[in-house]
Amino acid sequence: MAKVTKRFKEAAAKVEKQTVYSVKDALQLAKDTATTKFDSTVEIAFNLNIDPRKADQQIRSAVVLPSGTGKTQKVLVLTNTKVKEAQDAGADFVGGEDLISKIQKENWFDFDVIIATPEMMAKLGAIGKILGPKGLMPNPKTGTVTMDVAKAIDDVKKGKIEFRADKEGNVHAILGKASFSVEALEENFKTIVAEIKKAKPQTVKGEYVLNVTISTTMGPGIKVNIN
Repeated sequence: MAKVTKRFKEAAAKVEKQTVYSVKDALQLAKDTATTKFDSTVEIAFNLNIDPRKADQQIRSAVVLPSGTGKTQKVLVLTNTKVKEAQDAGADFVGGEDLISKIQKENWFDFDVIIATPEMMAKLGAIGKILGPKGLMPNPKTGTVTMDVAKAIDDVKKGKIEFRADKEGNVHAILGKASFSVEALEENFKTIVAEIKKAKPQTVKGEYVLNVTISTTMGPGIKVNIN
C-alpha cells in the first residue's frame, strides 16, 4: 500500500469529504491543495449512469478547452494527400507509411496526438493494437480522421482534449493547470460539462451524471455540484 505523505495529509485536511462544493469553491480548493513542486494538472472525473457494454451507451468525444490545457501537444499527421497543408499548419511530424513503420518497428511515440486523412486508416489497422491501448488511434468521432488537417491541428494546439467512458462508466479529462486562474479553470469546466451532457445517450433513464470530482496531481478528490 502506498505511503500517505505528510503533504497529502495536510492537503486532504482542507477538504470536507461529505461536502459537495460549488464550482468556484471546488476549483479554488483544488488550487489550494496542489502540493507538487511542479505545476500540477487539474483533472475532472465524471461517474455516469451508463452501461458501456451497450453499443448505444459508449461515450467518446472531444472538445476544445477555451483556456487551453497548459500543455503543448506534439502532433503527428499521417497522410499521403495533405502533406504540405499539414506542414504549413504546424504539425510536428508529417508522413505516411514510413512513420507507421517507425511506430511499429522502433516503438516510436515522440508525439501526443495522431491526425490521419481517411486513406491512411486501412494502413493504420496494422498497428491498431499498439495505438488503441495508448488512446492514440485516430477516430472520426474525435475529429482526428479528417481531410481538414489544418483545422484539426489548430484545434489540438489550442487545447483540444479527447475523453471516453471506461468500463465502469467513468470519464476522466484534463481541466488545465493549478497555475490557471479560477476563472480560466471554470471556463474549461463549463465547456467539458456541456459536452458530457450533450453526449448523453437517449437510452439512459433517470439521473445521468451521478457525481463529479476534481483533483490535482497527487491531490485529494473534491466533490462538485454541477447543478
